[in-house]
Amino acid sequence: MRGRLIDFSTGYNRKQRVTVELDSDFRDGFDALKDVDVEITIKKWRDKRSKDANAYFHLIVNQIAQTAGQSDEDVKSELVVRYGALARDCNGNVVGIKLPVAVNVRSVYPYTRCYKTVEDNGTLCNCFLLYKRTSDMDTKEMAHLIDGAIQEAKDLGIDTDTPEMKARYQ
Repeated sequence: MRGRLIDFSTGYNRKQRVTVELDSDFRDGFDALKDVDVEITIKKWRDKRSKDANAYFHLIVNQIAQTAGQSDEDVKSELVVRYGALARDCNGNVVGIKLPVAVNVRSVYPYTRCYKTVEDNGTLCNCFLLYKRTSDMDTKEMAHLIDGAIQEAKDLGIDTDTPEMKARYQ
């Protein structure tokens, strides 16, 4: 939910009070939670990545895949793991999974990196870190992913300029 911090004060009981202005209707949520303890997280708002950014990223993925002789899905997965953002739970902890080595992790989730192999009750298991899907990235995370994809494309000799960029050069 998006909002803005409006006021901060400290009461005589030394407890702190924060006033928040919300962009959406919270009346039903307030009524349901007003008399119970709640968990609160406040962090800087970042817009979700734009559809234009996503389209540009997929264009670069396709060009890299054609040049490298790989599938778009494989290139996208490699780029997301190399330059994307780690998935985190609501408490900010990095999310991971442990699967038996016989399980193809890509059949479970496409953006993973194996960081160790362990034995669990006689079964050999790979431990994976999970990375966010591009649809869950904010603008900063998506920009970092696109910058990495652009650099890899340039390293392969691929022109990454959009038609708008080319028009500015003329």
